[in-house]
Amino acid sequence: MAPKNVQKVYVVGVGMTKFLKPRGEVDYTQLGLEAATKALLDAGITYDEVEQAVAGYCYGDSTCGQRVLYQLGMTQIPITNVNNNCSTGSTALFQCRQLVAAGAVDCAMAIGFEKMERGSLKAKWEDRANPLEAFVSVMAEKRGIEPAPFAAQIFGNAGIEYCEKYGATPDHLAMIAEKNHRHSALNPYSQFRDVYTLDQIKNSPKVFGPLTKLQCCPTSDGAGCAILASEKFVLEHGLGAQAIEIAAQSMATDSPHALGGSMIELAGADMTRRAANEVYKNTGIKGTDLDVVCLHDCFSANELITYDALGMCKPGEAHKLLDRGDTTYGGRCVVNPSGGLISKGHPLGATGLAQCTELVWQLRGWCGQRQVPNVVNALQHNVGLGGAVVITLYRRGNCPSDPSWVDPRVRFGYNPAVEARGVSAADVQKVQAKNLTAELLNSML
Repeated sequence: MAPKNVQKVYVVGVGMTKFLKPRGEVDYTQLGLEAATKALLDAGITYDEVEQAVAGYCYGDSTCGQRVLYQLGMTQIPITNVNNNCSTGSTALFQCRQLVAAGAVDCAMAIGFEKMERGSLKAKWEDRANPLEAFVSVMAEKRGIEPAPFAAQIFGNAGIEYCEKYGATPDHLAMIAEKNHRHSALNPYSQFRDVYTLDQIKNSPKVFGPLTKLQCCPTSDGAGCAILASEKFVLEHGLGAQAIEIAAQSMATDSPHALGGSMIELAGADMTRRAANEVYKNTGIKGTDLDVVCLHDCFSANELITYDALGMCKPGEAHKLLDRGDTTYGGRCVVNPSGGLISKGHPLGATGLAQCTELVWQLRGWCGQRQVPNVVNALQHNVGLGGAVVITLYRRGNCPSDPSWVDPRVRFGYNPAVEARGVSAADVQKVQAKNLTAELLNSML
């Protein structure tokens, strides 16, 4: 599908919280406020300049986005709340990009947050049709249902099928987890930062099939935020030196292949192919041209099948990338330098915006010891069962630099890519809307 809009869209500000175990100690209001404040500080603007906002979350009542953002100002802008399973954060990003690309606004905020329940994901509503019931029926018929977390069975069976068809082994799945845990040691925002040997990965408690505990992402609390802007906004605010262009973006949903009996397709491979091919067509690149990828590794098996679906290898040769060391530092393309979902954590509404944040920092060259060298093409892949996938390609912007530009790290007083700090009341006051009185602010914080 040819792009219908020609207006360029840039990410001018990003921010996220450290991802936490879901213990209920920090409310979503605090998490969202921290991420939004950091993104606004990064962009050097106040909330008054945001013309629309899209908030993503899965766990919460209606209008949680308003509850979070009213802490920065009741400016009467449109605020939309979205829920698209694990791709919720990127869905918010997708909606904001469409607004800016269409010329509807010059500045939009995508924010995602989650205060999750402990334990594996499960259905919340038992008195109505489950959106995934057709997927369950296919899996039950082809592979059976076991007393294990449902998502682990979906993705675990996809990994099993890939191994059966192409000669990959359970060791390849464990290699993915070993890599991502190793990468997370350099990311201060990761929920877990421990490094494990391959044997430790393989010998951790079994979850389903070849998947062990250390190959599965944890549930998490956290938030992420991105400020998107038009070229006009970038130039007027002198943000060319920090602006990262969204060179292409595509959202896709399931095709009939998802229900055709293949576990790989059931896990969303075909919608990933469609979205990836659209992004590549619109940018003139291939999957083998990528330098860094934030990939939705909810389970190690999903990372394996997604190498293939993204065209990073020839069909059926995803495991050969691992054998060659092509998906880590020193290889062809670094996949999940942040530690990915497996180690960084997976607060559903925040994940897509945390991926965006990491890739923006990588393209700015801020990431210190985990910096991927010479990044040109940075790809984000965020998928949700049921289903939806969003794929986004980022590149350095080509807007001219402004002589008066101030490096955001000066405003922060530190480098947020390598140090995870919270925000202070003074930080919030710097970015809050000018019409927000101190009395109202204090009543909501």
